[in-house]
Amino acid sequence: MLDVQDIVTAYGKIEALKGVSLAAAEGRITCLLGPNGAGKTTLMYSIAGVLKPRRGAIRLGGVDITGQSPSAIVARGLALVPENRLVFPQMTVAENLEAGAYQRRDAAEVAVDIERMYARFPRLKERRTQLAGTLSGGEQQMLAVARALMSRPRILLMDEPSLGLAPLIVEEIFRIVGELNKDGVTIFLVEQNVHMALKVAHHFYLMEQGRVTFSGEPGKLAEDEVIQRAYLGTSRQASSHKTG
Repeated sequence: MLDVQDIVTAYGKIEALKGVSLAAAEGRITCLLGPNGAGKTTLMYSIAGVLKPRRGAIRLGGVDITGQSPSAIVARGLALVPENRLVFPQMTVAENLEAGAYQRRDAAEVAVDIERMYARFPRLKERRTQLAGTLSGGEQQMLAVARALMSRPRILLMDEPSLGLAPLIVEEIFRIVGELNKDGVTIFLVEQNVHMALKVAHHFYLMEQGRVTFSGEPGKLAEDEVIQRAYLGTSRQASSHKTG
């Protein structure tokens, strides 16, 4: 579904992405891991058209979308849930949802989809007339996801959806991620919470200093020594010492 080949994106003379290649398969949840400053958000923005790569190709469903405008990419079926939610704070919940459908011309179906969002996220229905900036962090995250879904995307990009949220809310967000995937939405996820991501993701990549350094299924991820130490807080040696 999503194919990224040898992407280089830079800020001035500094290359944040140094030839990144990866893929997100249709109907699956793909998770990108990496420390702060690795280039994960830069990659998300490059895919979504917010940043223009200097080199490489990005294909969605076989169509080259490299360097296209964000609105053109949304029209192709890709939606981004950005880091830190970035809801429109001075607009109500309902107005945020309507904004997510700004490119659509099927008003009746938009109204139907808003009701679907309220059914999926009951707290948003309770707060539909409330300003988005007054919602809790978890509620803003739900609104950001619902707003992105209003464009009826084929693939949903989610950048750090659990960032800054309480553990119970994180569990709810990942439950929603799993449900969306079961409903047929392909998801490409950037996440620091590896333990939660392991519960839902089908394939993992690790990015470090602008390069992909690992690609594999959840089992391979859990066995990797570097990832165990950096992200899972354990290692084979430590485990064998405990059981010995």
